[in-house]
Amino acid sequence: MTDKVEQEPGYVLHRRNYRETSLLVELFTLNHGRLTVVARGANSPKSPLKAQLQPFQPMLLSWRGRSDLKTLTSAESRLGPNLSRTERLYCGLYLNELMQRLLPPQEPHQTLFAQYIETLDELAAVADFEPTLRRFETKLVDALGYGFDWATAMDSGRPVSSSQHYYYDPEQGVLEAPTPGSLLQGLQGSVLLALANHNLSDRASRRTAKRVMRVLIDHLLQGRELHSRALFSHWRGDKDET
Repeated sequence: MTDKVEQEPGYVLHRRNYRETSLLVELFTLNHGRLTVVARGANSPKSPLKAQLQPFQPMLLSWRGRSDLKTLTSAESRLGPNLSRTERLYCGLYLNELMQRLLPPQEPHQTLFAQYIETLDELAAVADFEPTLRRFETKLVDALGYGFDWATAMDSGRPVSSSQHYYYDPEQGVLEAPTPGSLLQGLQGSVLLALANHNLSDRASRRTAKRVMRVLIDHLLQGRELHSRALFSHWRGDKDET
């Protein structure tokens, strides 16, 4: 990776204290993907970086270093979407944690970067954010190489029939016949076809999309928990919107 990068568009995914006065900051950038930088002195009271290095704000970032852990040299923040309402904030934290946990380091994902910007704008503006989350999850699994065709049974190669029921295996996709990895069953063909057409307008489509994405993301996480899910679930009681 380049020793020195200047004015790279990016976002803060997560930050934590590092040593006495610094911050360890996880970034998602346009051309360098996910990477970690040290913001030296940023945790001191007089540093402007402490206030600037916030999630969901578009930034221009500069760093240097040859190792995997870079040193942040400058950060310029721009006005971003307002995710101050609790449920929108938790949705944004969910997106950030997904990328932090699942994206391989230092691999560019420009299409996902554009989708992330669009998703943040939608979360700040729309009342119904569930379709927004499902669209981002779909783009994320596509970027990871786990995208699948809702309208095709992968074991037979045949198109999904609206009158049949199907299985879902996170390693293979939609199936006509069960496998040891078939974690979902009884998926209605008519609902799968609606999802293939990006239709999330009815309750059945939303429920199926959420179930499938939950199974696939949990498979990719390999047992690791998402703290943002727990936060959202605790805040909403038993209802988990992510």
